[in-house]
Amino acid sequence: ACSQASPPEQASVTVAGKTISLKYSAPSVRGRQIFGDGGVVSKDTTYPVWRAGANAATALHTDGDLTIKGLAVPKGDYTIYMLVKGAAWQLIISKQTGQSGADYEQAQDLGRVPMDMGKPPSRVEKLKYTLSATGGNAGKLQVEWDNFVASVPFTVK
Repeated sequence: ACSQASPPEQASVTVAGKTISLKYSAPSVRGRQIFGDGGVVSKDTTYPVWRAGANAATALHTDGDLTIKGLAVPKGDYTIYMLVKGAAWQLIISKQTGQSGADYEQAQDLGRVPMDMGKPPSRVEKLKYTLSATGGNAGKLQVEWDNFVASVPFTVK
């Protein structure tokens, strides 16, 4: 059987009794340049906004009201995108759901927040999201791919 180039994956965490989850498709580097001019991401139709995965838009579900770096995100379903131009990325929370990742509409933005940037200890071949509890009602959403790690802290009401 032939495996999907960007298989479906998910990440979830329970913080303060509420579940937060992400569903995404995970592309691999496969020897390609990913970020920067001429990279795979720069060829996306919505660039510099990136679908933050592959195929369908990356889906965020939360059972509780979140605050992500000062942005109020009421419980419910969203999609996430990232503004990836340069080294200072932004996480975009979109109210639109169920769309192809190529169908980004800025008018649907709930808001944008700056991401904390870092480098992984070694190159990350397959895109990976991690949701983790960091103590009390706090957590962290993190994405790693290629030579980048980007994250945002959040709190649950």
